[in-house]
Amino acid sequence: MEKKGFLLEGERLDDLQNGYYIIQDPEKFCFGLDAVLLADFVRASGWEHVLDLGTGTGIVPLLLKVRQKGSRFTGLEIQEECADMARRSVAYNHLEGDIAIVTGDIKEASAIFGEASFPIVTCNPPYMIGQHGLANPHLPKAIARHEILCTFQDIAREASRVLAGGGRFYCIHKPFRLVELFSTLTQYRLEPKRMRMIHPYVDKEPSLVLIEALYGGKSRITVEKPLILYEAPGMYTEEIREIYSVMGHER
Repeated sequence: MEKKGFLLEGERLDDLQNGYYIIQDPEKFCFGLDAVLLADFVRASGWEHVLDLGTGTGIVPLLLKVRQKGSRFTGLEIQEECADMARRSVAYNHLEGDIAIVTGDIKEASAIFGEASFPIVTCNPPYMIGQHGLANPHLPKAIARHEILCTFQDIAREASRVLAGGGRFYCIHKPFRLVELFSTLTQYRLEPKRMRMIHPYVDKEPSLVLIEALYGGKSRITVEKPLILYEAPGMYTEEIREIYSVMGHER
């Protein structure tokens, strides 16, 4: 398909190497490895409707679509310029019947969609607390990385409300906030069931953590083996290369 009519000034069209493309603006925000790892961690059946909170330019629904051919996806994004890019990516890939992008606030997700309306919710949330040291907290990159427009408590509360009984919540976050994350999840009846630590190198402490929580679940968690990113500087481990291969996105 021609790029003309889809790209605005400063934007580029990136090939995901899986049959799909995504529109991004490097001056605003481009997806990273964390989105790929989150999409790989999600377990979804072909019929399940997935809500991605804070979808940005729609990368998680696009990556999940590769594996979940029959699933439907909805992305919620508060920044209209990001939501607009996501919609144009959906249109470019002819996925309008499979992926819907809604402009709205995570803090109002249950009011927008209704309670108990999804079996799966995903989120790649801002990792950093507040906006300390930010020169411009209104920039898209700042909003994506810092809890400026919503907190993890907002995310957990709304995820619990939109999830049907037995629904699953998936997120990726920073290990230094793990106690807070678990406390907040259980406060909203989201019981952590799976966890996987992500380490940059085998001998380094974890830099990210993947979490699956079950709405209304009992207290029992499976800690999966660590995921190691790099064998050496600039060289992914075999498992990371396999994840990229499954997603169809190679680097």
